[in-house]
Amino acid sequence: MTAMSRRTILAAAAAASAASGVASGTARAAAPAAGRQAPGVYRYHVGSFEVTALTDGVARRPLDATLVRNAPLEDVRQALDQAFLSIDKVSIPFTCVVVNTGGRLVLIDAGTGGFLAPTAGQLYENMAAAGVDPKAIDMVLISHFHPDHIAGLRLKDGTAAFPNAEVLVPQAEWAFWMDEGQMSRAPDALQPAFKMVRRVFEPMAREVRKFEREAEVTPGITALPAPGHTPGHTAFRLSSEGKDLIIWSDVTNHPALFVRNPGWHAVFDMDPELAETTRRRMLDMVAADRLPIAGYHFPFPAVGHIARRGTSYTFVPVMWDAAL
Repeated sequence: MTAMSRRTILAAAAAASAASGVASGTARAAAPAAGRQAPGVYRYHVGSFEVTALTDGVARRPLDATLVRNAPLEDVRQALDQAFLSIDKVSIPFTCVVVNTGGRLVLIDAGTGGFLAPTAGQLYENMAAAGVDPKAIDMVLISHFHPDHIAGLRLKDGTAAFPNAEVLVPQAEWAFWMDEGQMSRAPDALQPAFKMVRRVFEPMAREVRKFEREAEVTPGITALPAPGHTPGHTAFRLSSEGKDLIIWSDVTNHPALFVRNPGWHAVFDMDPELAETTRRRMLDMVAADRLPIAGYHFPFPAVGHIARRGTSYTFVPVMWDAAL
């Protein structure tokens, strides 16, 4: 038997590589890094309704003492750390949903339109990835008039993003935000929101349909009054074939903070005490009835359950299901 030296082994390997037509080192070549996420689309059923969750992206807000009005900053940092999240910046996702009821294609909230953060405004491209034509949207339901929920009703050139859709809004929201007296008395921090309301709604003021508390806005979708975050803030209940889903809107902001700590008051809540009362009522309802919820500011795909943990609650995401 011929003994094989290290030189012999290396020479044999080089010969084999050349014989196979693979140049030495080619396997280490790599494609350029993508630098961005794939489309954010997730579908699931509520009875016969097909729900499509579409991410509109995320805003990253530096963490400071103003985010939670009634909790020490160190407690907020600890809550984020316990959830394995950054303690320097809070990532606030935005997720809209499209509901195919079989009779109508309904968009619930319209996203940021790209006005709020460079990392947001992805709704339109994710609709395209999902095969949802904006012209096919029959109805847009608005939960409340904060800019991250309404700005996407118009493209940046001012044209309607969903030109064939009927737009429905809570009557109490319209009465508050379209009132010139309220705007004149509002603090400087709210003035951009009032201006966005006018940019979005003034061109269509005559066509906008207002709905009352607890109205069935379209068959199978009922408004649920959830005031406090804004005067007319509204959640929605989807019901089909004995199954239900609560579209949570902004009853809570990020669940790691405001589901686990329902008594915390977010800077975004216009009436913090009323918002807390609403939050506790709705957390108790969905936990007791084991109702699934879709949260606008929950981690994508932003759907799951609320479980009671002693005197607090936790968000339990659904298992991602590859089959529809």
